[in-house]
Amino acid sequence: MARGRGTGPSPQDRMRRAFARRQRARRWLTWRYVLAAVLLVGGLCFGIYAIYFSPWLRADAVQVVGNAQLSEKQVLATADVPLGGPLATVDVHAIEVRLKSLATVKSVDVSRTWPHDVRIEIVERTPVAVLDRGDRLTNLDASGVAFGRLAKAPDGLPRVKIGPGADGDALAEGAAVVVALDPAITELVDFVEVRSVDEIDLHLRDGRLVRWGSSDQAEDKAAVLLELLNRKAQVYDVSVPGAPTTS
Repeated sequence: MARGRGTGPSPQDRMRRAFARRQRARRWLTWRYVLAAVLLVGGLCFGIYAIYFSPWLRADAVQVVGNAQLSEKQVLATADVPLGGPLATVDVHAIEVRLKSLATVKSVDVSRTWPHDVRIEIVERTPVAVLDRGDRLTNLDASGVAFGRLAKAPDGLPRVKIGPGADGDALAEGAAVVVALDPAITELVDFVEVRSVDEIDLHLRDGRLVRWGSSDQAEDKAAVLLELLNRKAQVYDVSVPGAPTTS
């Protein structure tokens, strides 16, 4: 008996179907790229709208931290933060520059706190003495920067007076002397007189005078002075602690 022919697809049919599948796969791959591009562009457009044009991410408030000597009102007035517009366009660098113009501000960091706030973090200068210019009193920090006008000298801070020839370097050296003073010496001091970087005198509360010199060898000078003060004298010179004199 003769065998019948098979009923499966012919080689030509299989080739046509395989070609059609490849065509569909290529079209789907193309559409996937198109869809991905549309989604990407749409996402970018939405992001630009959300950041720059929508009310969702606008600058509405300012946080101020780290201020103790400066009032929040002073900080905000100087910072001049533009509110109501996009938070992304707030120029934080310009705000920092404006705040650094305040002598009380040692350093400042301005940042955006999403979604609505601008954060101002201030580090203020720490007073180590009171600068007495005769007609006004100001704080003096450890680097010799004067800041913050005072109505009266606060308790616990020594006064610093400057001579006519004293410049900024001399004032910085005077501040360094104040910082380096032994607490036992500080209690005796009425004020520190700064004439130049190496001509700094301590005027004691009882009227005696100490020729201190510069801020160098402060520990040695303090030890020598505490011994010399037991001697009756009006002037004590410890500018060269290895060879002190009295008169």
